[in-house]
Amino acid sequence: MNKVVLLSNHHAYTYNFRKEIIQKLINENYKVYIVLPRGEKVELLEKMGCEFIEISLDRRGMNPLADFKLLFSYYKIIKTIEPNVVLSYTIKPNIYGGLVCRIANVPFFPNITGLGSAVENKGFIQQMLILMFRLAYRKAKCIFFQNEENLRFFQDKNILINKYRVIPGSGVNIQYFNLLPYPSGEIIEFAFISRIMKEKGIDQYLEAALYIRDKYPNTRFHVCGFCEEEYEENLKILHSKGIIQYHGLQKDIREILKKTHCTIHPTYYPEGMSNVLLESAACGRPVITTNRSGCREIVDDGISGYLVNVKNG
Repeated sequence: MNKVVLLSNHHAYTYNFRKEIIQKLINENYKVYIVLPRGEKVELLEKMGCEFIEISLDRRGMNPLADFKLLFSYYKIIKTIEPNVVLSYTIKPNIYGGLVCRIANVPFFPNITGLGSAVENKGFIQQMLILMFRLAYRKAKCIFFQNEENLRFFQDKNILINKYRVIPGSGVNIQYFNLLPYPSGEIIEFAFISRIMKEKGIDQYLEAALYIRDKYPNTRFHVCGFCEEEYEENLKILHSKGIIQYHGLQKDIREILKKTHCTIHPTYYPEGMSNVLLESAACGRPVITTNRSGCREIVDDGISGYLVNVKNG
């Protein structure tokens, strides 16, 4: 039986955005190993037929010792399994998975789901990551980019690419995210659906909610997602005051989309291709988002939504 190792950094990300490709591989009699930190969606992946291998991975930390342990963990796993191919998603699995696959001579297919703020901001860290990209991706069989700007970054920085494809994001299962009836009623409802962190534009969204709710009481602002940064207490306070409706991480975001009129995604994070915008558009919801790569490609400005300048309050 052919074996595929999938490297990722989060259980919910992997299940929500990769379950279709995982199911396809299982249906075609591949043995699929998922390598990531444990979380509630792991059980669902195991029920699909995956074999789960737990690792420790700090998605946003830059501790050299922790990252070396991650690299060594990947090496042991890949040498033990001897997979036919490795698929990887997100920055750390891409870099360290790529280094191990290069050493072990295993076919490697990374998906560039965004470059992250550390890569986008010039300085020593960017230069270090560019060097690591050159080492990790040198023998990749094919690199999947989700927007042209990420591809141009690789080309401009002379990161060798043997073969690549630009794909329109992670895709959407339109049998699951299908056209929803547009809400009726006098209350106009907006939704912020994202990891809750500064670079996703949560501060701008909350500022807008405060201003608009005061001026137009027939509006309601929803916040959905898990907190990457210290926003939980403030969100609960705003919720108690009736300024927002804070829902936390949702198992089925369609329940929010059913009752909201518009999705707002004021991100200035270096996106690959925004999944929340793809899902909202598939459900027939207009979107308001920033005019940057990974977002502008999804919006027909003035028709299916609106593009605004980054941090333009």
